[in-house]
Amino acid sequence: MKFLLAFPLLFAAPLSAQVLAPEPVPEEEVVDATAESGFEAWLSTYRASAQARGIRPETLDAAFTGLHFSPRVVALDRNQPDDSGVATLFSDYLSKRLEPVREARGRAARERHAAKLAELEAATGVPASIVLGIWGMESSYGAVTGNFDVLRSLASLAYDGRRRELFERELTAALTMLDKGLATRERMKGSWAGAMGQPQFLPSSFVASAVDGDGDGVADIWESGDDTAASIANYLKRAGWQRGLGWGVAVQLPADFDRERVRDLVQPRECVRVLAKHSRWVPLSEWKKLGLTRADGNPWPADNTLATLVEPDGPGGAAYLTFGNYRRLLDYNCSNFYALSVALLGDALK
Repeated sequence: MKFLLAFPLLFAAPLSAQVLAPEPVPEEEVVDATAESGFEAWLSTYRASAQARGIRPETLDAAFTGLHFSPRVVALDRNQPDDSGVATLFSDYLSKRLEPVREARGRAARERHAAKLAELEAATGVPASIVLGIWGMESSYGAVTGNFDVLRSLASLAYDGRRRELFERELTAALTMLDKGLATRERMKGSWAGAMGQPQFLPSSFVASAVDGDGDGVADIWESGDDTAASIANYLKRAGWQRGLGWGVAVQLPADFDRERVRDLVQPRECVRVLAKHSRWVPLSEWKKLGLTRADGNPWPADNTLATLVEPDGPGGAAYLTFGNYRRLLDYNCSNFYALSVALLGDALK
């Protein structure tokens, strides 16, 4: 989401042949005249800024004709789990994601794309298990990708204003995709928040990191498994994934462990609520001296490897030492629950 990458040849057909009219507004989505009028006024103002950024008028005409405000999308944005005030346990979250159907799909994807995954690991340093973990968590290997109109969702969220800067940026990236022929309007379906395809890339992530993995000259994250795997690996490589270093390890703490000794006194600047649950960085040699042991009994990585302690459900629950690569998973989605689930699903598919 932060990076910009020059693309190989992608969807090369003229834009006029690709942009399709938006679907009719569902009956339950029809909004009152005041809301629609406000949306149209905002869209007119935004259009001028998008054109100033280089988006062609004909692209804007095709994209915005018939575009309506979506109250359903705004309601979903305002009712996310983190905003509900209801505490969720990681153990409950994980049990709903590391379940037999998802793992079976993951094993099938591992076998089907074994050669490509090995090639990507050699080229990027990103393990096949991590690619599979993200792929499975994002869309259950393409089974669930969303059917919201991405432009409508992004425009509605930008107009709403709760996170206007983010969603205006993503709307501009989506328009750039159309303007440069990188995708068709028909293809641009996804989650209510605008994430698309099997890796659930936001438009800015597509522009930055989507690549052609199967050699057909097209970066197709909707239908191509090889393109999806290659795009995930490219995203993590560009984010700074370190070759040869895992994501972390599950650990057991001594009963008298003093968490105050490792509390991080430095306030994080990004991903604040998530990283506030982490300890300070401590070498593995010191963690061992503090009495931590690996839950699986396997050998430790090098003693000088830096790690932070995170206990997603608090003291007494599962505990993990996370390495620098774990922060790359947080770049993909800033959530300890998400990043740990990716890592553990990947471990299960090794």
